[in-house]
Amino acid sequence: MKSTRSKLNRIPSRGHYDPETIHAILDNNYMCHVAFVIDGKPYCIPTAYGRKGNFIYLHGSAKSQMLQTLVDGGEACITVMQVDAIVLARSLFHSSMNYHSVVLFGTGEEMTDPAEKMEGLRVVSESMWNGRWDEARHPTENEMRATKVLRFPISEGSAKIRTGGAKDEKEDYALDIWAGIIPVITTYGEPVADELLKPGIEVPASVSGK
Repeated sequence: MKSTRSKLNRIPSRGHYDPETIHAILDNNYMCHVAFVIDGKPYCIPTAYGRKGNFIYLHGSAKSQMLQTLVDGGEACITVMQVDAIVLARSLFHSSMNYHSVVLFGTGEEMTDPAEKMEGLRVVSESMWNGRWDEARHPTENEMRATKVLRFPISEGSAKIRTGGAKDEKEDYALDIWAGIIPVITTYGEPVADELLKPGIEVPASVSGK
């Protein structure tokens, strides 16, 4: 995983290169940002992803400029970040965040085999909401033709993790200024049924947990 561009230079003690740590962070999230270059101009697009084995799967419109660029061999930088807490130090300079993040580099491969393409879509779907794939209608042939699925090897990159409290200058600990952390917790609210839902349809197991 470690390379010249993936090696952490800023606070390298926070860096991790083992697949287990990187996979765990990827599995705990489902949104990434994909950076790429077209005609010398940079772009960065947020999109959903899923992980299976040592690959990340992306999907989108067959007409997607981003996906077509990557299919043609353009390199991508894929980033994922979850914020765990806001760290308020006594000084603004040392205020920070606790986080788990991953940065990956590589080129993608388009899934053209129908079974592999469908599996890629399943991986992304299950990453967003586990269990939904078995409850909803699967893509039709027309929908499959209108969709591109790419996979990227998790072979070059790093994870970066910050934990703990504020790290102030020694002299600042005497200041009468509050310092500490504010945990950031992501939760799901109560399900809201679609307004056109047919009467009598109950909340599915993947949502209710029953």
